[in-house]
Amino acid sequence: MLSIDWRTPAAYRHTRNLPAAGFAWEYLRRNNEYRQEYRALAASKQPDSEHLEAFVERWGVRFPQQSRRAA
Repeated sequence: MLSIDWRTPAAYRHTRNLPAAGFAWEYLRRNNEYRQEYRALAASKQPDSEHLEAFVERWGVRFPQQSRRAA
């Protein structure tokens, strides 16, 4: 759960200078459905491409490809 008081303007003062993508992220990261789906996807060791693409289509986000090999 977020620790800021969403009802106070001071909590969002930083959004005045955000580009559109940053503002969209601030909105999206507070969406409970997005958070649940992201956690489920992240918990999967290797999500299949069909589930990953459905997530991308639904939420309009993409994540950088990361190697899962130990460095």
